[in-house]
Amino acid sequence: MPDLSSDAAEIRAATFRLSRRLRQQRAVTTMSDGQFSVLIALKFRGPHTLTALAEREDVTAPSMNRTVNCLEELGYVTREPDADDRRKVNIAITEAGLAVVEETAHRRNEWLAGVLAQLPEEDRATLRAAAAIILEAIER
Repeated sequence: MPDLSSDAAEIRAATFRLSRRLRQQRAVTTMSDGQFSVLIALKFRGPHTLTALAEREDVTAPSMNRTVNCLEELGYVTREPDADDRRKVNIAITEAGLAVVEETAHRRNEWLAGVLAQLPEEDRATLRAAAAIILEAIER
């Protein structure tokens, strides 16, 4: 098998820099990546218990509780009693939280579209193909 460490290092460095620049494009500049990740999970996966969110984000329950408390104080999430089990509390995203997610996605797409607009079509086609290859490889 060939030594792919040099290729891996180049791809890792490029994707890390791209990811960092995309994370800078956000609707609320004071929001941490962890807080935003929780909003994304709630938007796309629906309400979660604190424990389920902690497991999903691979953090401790006390850490997730601090994150949720902060998001709740800002009006981005609510805590609601579970309809089937009153001992459980579900965390749900609010309209304000949805607005933050949507505006952040818009800003990130606009920023990346501006970068792509500076490239020739051939390079954009190469990047589209590379994106498909990367997604296929990591979803195996």
